[in-house]
Amino acid sequence: MKGLLRKIEVNTDMARKDQILKMRDILINRRDALRKALAGDLSSLKELRQQSTSDVVDAALDAAQDEISSQLAEVESRELASIERALESMREGAYGVCEMCEEKIPMPRLTALPYATSCIECQRKSEEGGTGVGQDSDWSRVPDTTYADTEFTINDIEVT
Repeated sequence: MKGLLRKIEVNTDMARKDQILKMRDILINRRDALRKALAGDLSSLKELRQQSTSDVVDAALDAAQDEISSQLAEVESRELASIERALESMREGAYGVCEMCEEKIPMPRLTALPYATSCIECQRKSEEGGTGVGQDSDWSRVPDTTYADTEFTINDIEVT
């Protein structure tokens, strides 16, 4: 009986490794796509800065579009960072292990979110408690929605 259980365990581990290799390919493809998209977004912002519009309505619409593009770039940038961390944990052999409880993250969770760093149960606890361990409770990622009273021009913003 022990031999049969061991054989099942080995087969399960092999299947998990195969799935993780597939996840690696998915993550690499998504990473490359995000890098291209972000490079395009940044070059578009540089081009917009060089253009000047004489119509106030056009300028307002351009500003709104810039804000949307900036927010999308921020979301894509965060996803790219998560993917990079997942690929690094694969290189270290720690991919698919919950950062909180250190148990294996179930494959359905990794399939749904390949860069997940916690199992569903620990993620729930983290979200319910308002505090948690890991990247998901990083307050530096919360956007600042307050606005200062100072005015500035587009020339005050440095795009590199």
